[in-house]
Amino acid sequence: MKPSQFSYLRAESTQHALDALHHGGADARIMAGGQSLMAVLNMRLSQPRWIVDISRTDELNVVEVDTNDGYLVVKAAATQGSVEWRKTLEQEVPLLRHTFPYISHFQIRNRGTVCGSVAHADPSAELPLVLATLGGDVILRSKKKKRRLPADAFFQGMLMTAREPHELVEAVRFPLRKPGERFAFTEFSARHGDFALVACAAVVTDDSIRIGVGGVADRPVVEQLPRLTGDDLRAALNDFAWKLGAQDDAHVSASQRRHLVRHLGWKVIQEAM
Repeated sequence: MKPSQFSYLRAESTQHALDALHHGGADARIMAGGQSLMAVLNMRLSQPRWIVDISRTDELNVVEVDTNDGYLVVKAAATQGSVEWRKTLEQEVPLLRHTFPYISHFQIRNRGTVCGSVAHADPSAELPLVLATLGGDVILRSKKKKRRLPADAFFQGMLMTAREPHELVEAVRFPLRKPGERFAFTEFSARHGDFALVACAAVVTDDSIRIGVGGVADRPVVEQLPRLTGDDLRAALNDFAWKLGAQDDAHVSASQRRHLVRHLGWKVIQEAM
């Protein structure tokens, strides 16, 4: 299929894009990398009247460290590749460094943006899971105001977020690594590059375990645990697996998903330890 007819606008600045969103409202969509949006348009799951292209907006093509607040800030036009290939990423946000190899293929990461993946809010996507597990946040900006939402408030369901039609996901912020934190990520898919049937991320300290799971519920789900080991940890992972409310689908059964949560959860926690 092909998209329904739309008008195309290439934004020259952030303000230009915000003006277009203010004018177009629910009839306008932002395009940065287009890796998620074009598939949605081709299937006519979305039929906007305006496409606002921000891919050549230099002020939005920025990846920088905010040392005051302690975040890696990725703005709306920055590609996944531009973050993945940062020489300092392992020291800044190690969980991102561990995760990028699992995301689709390098050709997609070369064009797709970090903010675009977060805005799309696919429950199987890796970047929303990392953002939620780390406790990051999303910067939303409209012509009239700017607001910040934590990841758990931004993601509201399958392909659903708290973004208003006139708002731009201007940036996402990943907390910088803190002393004593250790990280791991893994996922299970039918083949490398396919969407994750279950994905797990872990952040472990001397006192706590934080585990995030994607691909099971309608959004990333994060559980905070004390520093458990052995049978206590296995029991906690089993409780978490049931809490996610897995359902049967064409790809895998609910019981298999729960098994994957228990198995992959154990694996990433042990690796992070």
